[in-house]
Amino acid sequence: MFSIYILTYNEEIDIAACIESALLSDDIIVVDSLSTDRTVDIAQGYPVRVVQHAFETHGKQRTWMLQSIDTKYEWVYILEADERMTPELFAECLQAMQNEEISGYYVAEQVIFMNTWIRHSTQYPRYQMRLFRKNQVWFTDYGHTEREVCEGKTGFLKETYPHYTNSKGLSRWIDKHNRYSSDEAAETLRQLEKGTVSWRELVFGRSEVERRRALKDLSLRVPFRPLLRFIYMYFFLLGILDGRAGFAWCTLQAFYEYLILLKVWELKNDKNQA
Repeated sequence: MFSIYILTYNEEIDIAACIESALLSDDIIVVDSLSTDRTVDIAQGYPVRVVQHAFETHGKQRTWMLQSIDTKYEWVYILEADERMTPELFAECLQAMQNEEISGYYVAEQVIFMNTWIRHSTQYPRYQMRLFRKNQVWFTDYGHTEREVCEGKTGFLKETYPHYTNSKGLSRWIDKHNRYSSDEAAETLRQLEKGTVSWRELVFGRSEVERRRALKDLSLRVPFRPLLRFIYMYFFLLGILDGRAGFAWCTLQAFYEYLILLKVWELKNDKNQA
């Protein structure tokens, strides 16, 4: 068996369905970032533990969680409230844990947007570190999100998990990505000033994760990023096959890139005036 962490902040719409999908485990911990809605009340109606901790960054929250909250099992899985565990993925996790040489596993997400699986323009399968030995993984910050640091070998699972990206509505999605764009702008400026592109990982990366991250570092240096991202996602990744939802997804991602660029300009301008 493995323990499951569920990360939350104002997730009253999603938390019940997320917990119910995870009840295959007998050790579930809801890590709440001081929600102001009914998230905690709803969670406490299930056989789970609820621990609250003020949010700083995604990386710090995960690392604090791993270091400060005891779990019943050595292996842990991280869920976010708008994601779901599936019986098939749960069974594969149990099987994968038997490999004593592996410290952690990457799992691919299925992005669900406007009730549609956005299979093509999301670079599916796109992997995240989700199942791992608790004492061998921690997280650092990168832009609006986090990157894992794993002591030991890693592997990839075949089963996927659904990620309902706009389950709380488009307004919430736009508000969230407005916040994310501020963090991404700061990371973009830092990368442009001090970072480098790993051409070896871009061309010869051992996994989709290495190649995707190297591609992102390269994309920060490419002009006309919003337009190029739309063309890349909609035509080269065949987002056109994802229908109306795919067109909306690619358009919103291009808009997100444009927000980042505007905020990079703003940061540079503020820096020059200081």
